[in-house]
Amino acid sequence: MQPFPIDQVRALFPALTRRVGEAPAIFLDGPGGSQVPQRVIDAVSGYLLRQNANSGGVFATSVETDAMLDEAHAAAADLLGANDPGEVAFGANMTTLTMALARALARTWNAGDEVLVTRADHDANVAPWLLAARDAGAAVHHVDVCREDGTLDLDDLTRKLSRRTRLVAVGCASNAIGTIHPVRRIAEQAHAAGALVFLDAVHVAPHALIDVAAWGCDFLACSAYKFFGPHVGLLWGRRELLETLPAWKVRPASEALPHRWETGTLNHEGIAGTLAAVEYLADLGRRLDPAADGRRAAMVAAFRAIQAYEQDLSRLALARLAAIPGLTLHGIADPARVAERTPTFAFTHARRTPAEIARFLAGRGIFTWSGNFYALALTEAMGLEPDGVLRAGFLHYNTAEEVERLGEALAELP
Repeated sequence: MQPFPIDQVRALFPALTRRVGEAPAIFLDGPGGSQVPQRVIDAVSGYLLRQNANSGGVFATSVETDAMLDEAHAAAADLLGANDPGEVAFGANMTTLTMALARALARTWNAGDEVLVTRADHDANVAPWLLAARDAGAAVHHVDVCREDGTLDLDDLTRKLSRRTRLVAVGCASNAIGTIHPVRRIAEQAHAAGALVFLDAVHVAPHALIDVAAWGCDFLACSAYKFFGPHVGLLWGRRELLETLPAWKVRPASEALPHRWETGTLNHEGIAGTLAAVEYLADLGRRLDPAADGRRAAMVAAFRAIQAYEQDLSRLALARLAAIPGLTLHGIADPARVAERTPTFAFTHARRTPAEIARFLAGRGIFTWSGNFYALALTEAMGLEPDGVLRAGFLHYNTAEEVERLGEALAELP
């Protein structure tokens, strides 16, 4: 495997040339949405310029649109580790797709059934299940987190999982503090109890290879704008479930997958951009491993390199943040455990609120977020409300120099 080509990667992202005053901007806002490579911009504009049409027609632009949609489904299946492109549905975003799936699953539940969610999750993987359980008369139990490092309390999951559990919903990684959860182990345990498993892969998608087959889940959702694409959601589910669950759709729409779950006219230009984002990742893998055979193999190579590079950034960031007086990191802080977290860092400061720190950093061209990022149950469980945390998230287009600039700026906090 070749060294990670950070200079070549950065050259592909036009936004990274932005400056704030005299300094280059540092984009540490990736957990809220990544920047996009030029090819994604070109794909979106190119579709609108040359192919813009509804699907299902016999004329050129419609035929080309249908071909693009077919290829996008195939690319999305490769990204997610699925063998069947029909198992992938596109939609507005992960939240909207999850709401639709939850409404369908609720029709299969009865009073007395149970659902497990976690206190580590974004509310998009909690509220849909709360609403679905309410409609079905089912009970919802929350899996706790370990306050000291923000990991899931797996003993608590074992205690709360039962033969009445119909669904376990868990995030692959925390969007607030970066913790990666052992989803394969959780899926095996849930299936042994007879429950289905839904995974929220939004935060993990730009950091690690998604593998629905290896993880053993029944459903998974993510959003392209977190993995270098436009604002488009993706839902994967096992074919036999997607074909039999009751889908809310207009009557003339096709019952065939994936159309059964793709309500209304899709965001074609956004899906064209999503296809380009997947191809960006695949091309990165081909560059790093010319022997990679096929798009999925290329993405395996890409994410192997991305994880190694980001773990180096994580070790550096952990050391730099630990040296800042008054700063407390929340989540996994041990450099020996960087494989258990994404390079997403949440911290508080003894003298400044997270909002104050975000404004201070923004004035120095460093883009971060403050608050709870819809992971309210987590920040409450860790005693971090009402102000939440300051979140700085690194992606594979960030650099060690940017880690140092963040540390230098934080050391200058008044």
